[in-house]
Amino acid sequence: MVVGKKLAKESLLPSVLEDDDAETESEKAQLGGIGSRPPSRPRKAFSRGSVDRQTVTRSGSGRHSSPEGEVSVRGERKEDEGEEEEEEGSGGGDGDTQERGKECVITASDEDYDTDLELGDVREAYDPTGQTRYREACRMFNVVPVSYFLKHMGNTELTMMHHGLGPQGTKALAVSLVTNTSLLKLNLRDNCMEGTGGAAMAEMLKENCYITEVDLGENRLGECGAQTLSSMLLENTTLVSLSMSGNELADRAAQHLAQTLTSNTKLETLDLSHNTIGDAAGQVLGHAIAENTGLKSLSLAWNCIRGKGAVALAKGLGANIFLRTLDLSYNGLGKDGAVALGEALKDNNTLEDLNISNNRIPPEGAIRFTMGLKVNKTIKKLNMGRNPIQTAGCYGVLKAIQGNPESAMECLDFSDITVNQDFEDLAEVQSKLHLDQDYPCEVVGSWNTWYQAGK
Repeated sequence: MVVGKKLAKESLLPSVLEDDDAETESEKAQLGGIGSRPPSRPRKAFSRGSVDRQTVTRSGSGRHSSPEGEVSVRGERKEDEGEEEEEEGSGGGDGDTQERGKECVITASDEDYDTDLELGDVREAYDPTGQTRYREACRMFNVVPVSYFLKHMGNTELTMMHHGLGPQGTKALAVSLVTNTSLLKLNLRDNCMEGTGGAAMAEMLKENCYITEVDLGENRLGECGAQTLSSMLLENTTLVSLSMSGNELADRAAQHLAQTLTSNTKLETLDLSHNTIGDAAGQVLGHAIAENTGLKSLSLAWNCIRGKGAVALAKGLGANIFLRTLDLSYNGLGKDGAVALGEALKDNNTLEDLNISNNRIPPEGAIRFTMGLKVNKTIKKLNMGRNPIQTAGCYGVLKAIQGNPESAMECLDFSDITVNQDFEDLAEVQSKLHLDQDYPCEVVGSWNTWYQAGK
């Protein structure tokens, strides 16, 4: 009996030991498998952890433990099934673990390392011509790109008259020209850009420091366009020539430009012809001309300057010491304007080319105008055609020039003026003197044709 009990006791020991081992393994599994593998290794999602790589699938409701001292055959079967499941799913489990590891590495590199490089941003190649910017701007403003502009935007001189750009097309053009470094002369005459397009060109010229000549004639800029371009001239230091002819500029628009001319010293040529500038604008422009120190050529042809405006403009000319060319043709200077210009020529010693044709100047005004020609030393070309000065006025001009030994006159234009035989004789003498190079003045015009026809 004793022996039987002893054998029974010995036979029971392995099962008890197995129970103890199972409890130990269960505790280790609850602690995360600390004793079975290093903590740095990632655990499998379905592993409970064991020394000999035997694992048991962990489920939400399937976790249970056998009572103390009870040997569970079902537990052994579960362990066997766990081994089979591990073998079957080893490939997928390891792949998932590797993918998680890769994700962790990428996340760590993004968070742990500081860098100035933006890996997600791809820098586009530099486009010196601005074609890419132009196409993008056309898409933004919903206009069709101009193929002529794309072909020639790399030239030093670009002429795009009558292309019908409109306000939106002008905006797209201006966007691409901001960074253009090759274009020097730009002609956009007659493109219906209006005030909005003119404002876009003004903003472009504030940034572009290469363009030197711009023609924006016949674009209906109006007061809005004139105002924005005037503000541009206060900042731009490279533009030397600007044409704003035929843009419906009235007195208020001219006032904006007059304020600019008193400060700008870089602009050399300004064309304001074919507008509606009147007496009020003539007065403010006269003051601006007197103060300006940069303009060399100014055109105010085909405007409405007369009376007090003409007198104020003439006084400004007398105080100016930089202007070389002045075009006042097709205005209404009349007698008062001609007299004021004669007084201005007494003081001005820089003007070389003066055009006062078609200004309704009578013979009295022409004779008073000659008072300045008697002492002026710089005028080389004078155009007085299409004025009703008659023979007396033409004769008086010729006599004044002949009486000035220091006169620099080279060309006189008396086109479409009726004269008599006395003036023709004097003109013939003048022409002979010119051919002999003893006197520099040449008289031109169509007056002699009319005289011969009525002879």
